[in-house]
Parts: sequence; C-alpha cells; structure tokens
Amino acid sequence: MASQSPQGIDVSIPAGLDSAQAKLVYLYVAASGTATPERLCDDLSVKKGTVLSITSTLRDRGHLERTDSGFRLA
Repeated sequence: MASQSPQGIDVSIPAGLDSAQAKLVYLYVAASGTATPERLCDDLSVKKGTVLSITSTLRDRGHLERTDSGFRLA
C-alpha cells in the first residue's frame, strides 16, 4: 500500500531495492522531503560511508538526486 508524505509524494518503495538500509534511507528522504548525509547518519544511526554508498546507489538507479541542501527524491 502506498502512502503520501507531507509533501504529497508517493512513498512506495521502488521495486529492486532489496537492502533494508536502502529502503530505510529512501523512506526517510521521502518522508522528510530532503536530508543531508549528516542527518541520515545521525537520525538512522548509520555510518557516513554506508550512507554515501547507499545514496550513491539510489542516485545511480534514479531514485534520489543531490541538491545543495542534501538529497531528495528524483
């Protein structure tokens, strides 16, 4: 079941995201609208290297985009 974030964005998990951490990062960004790597690390208790790897993969797959203020859904 798809739900809507406060910004009205469909927060369904995209097909092909198998990693629990990738799903968590994706849902966090969807729910918050935008997130910096530091915020992801702090709020999700994930190491920075892991966050950067996950966000890179999500960007490569077209799910996230990088902005001046962090990451947002693509």
